[in-house]
Amino acid sequence: MHRPRILLADDHALLLDAFSSLLETHYEIIGLASDGREMLSMASKLKPDVVVLDISMPNLNGFDAGEKLKKTRPEIKLIFLTVNEDPDMVAEAFRIGANGYLLKGSAGSELFLAIDAVLTGSNYVTPIIAKGMINSFIKDPGGDKVHGSLSLRQREVLQLLAEGNTMKQVASTLNITPRTVAFHKYQIMSDLEIKTNSELIQYAVKLGIVS
Repeated sequence: MHRPRILLADDHALLLDAFSSLLETHYEIIGLASDGREMLSMASKLKPDVVVLDISMPNLNGFDAGEKLKKTRPEIKLIFLTVNEDPDMVAEAFRIGANGYLLKGSAGSELFLAIDAVLTGSNYVTPIIAKGMINSFIKDPGGDKVHGSLSLRQREVLQLLAEGNTMKQVASTLNITPRTVAFHKYQIMSDLEIKTNSELIQYAVKLGIVS
């Protein structure tokens, strides 16, 4: 019998190993990724049924990686497993195409429930924060985006710069020119009325795309 194929993504190796050991009795664990870009590469090659990933990861955060994945492979189910219980973050996760959201502090059995739910076409939100998420939607049905008005490319540039990369390194990672990186950085700082690199990093932390 075909066992669902699961790809796990988290930048903490011990957690990855723990999740893998927990799930391998019921599912086929086809890969372990340590950041968002590695997850995208592995998902493209390995074609998982479900990707379980964290939000805060180096090189490319879980939100942007998940959004990219859903645009190219919408059939892959996406479950965020994170420490962040902010209802607005949950709303953002589902805006970019998530199928499930639960906390690392949840019981291990809940991860099985979430995976089984999304595989049958349902969405899953841990009961711990489901009520808060519903209240958030009721309060603001328009759904202000956590990432504000930044484009996906701007968020990529912002994350890499906030992680300490030079503009040349960012350009190499994104396969664009340093001049384009400089333009994006200037545009971000101008639009957000940010004056210093320190303020830029603080903004990235506030968005949750770097920790």
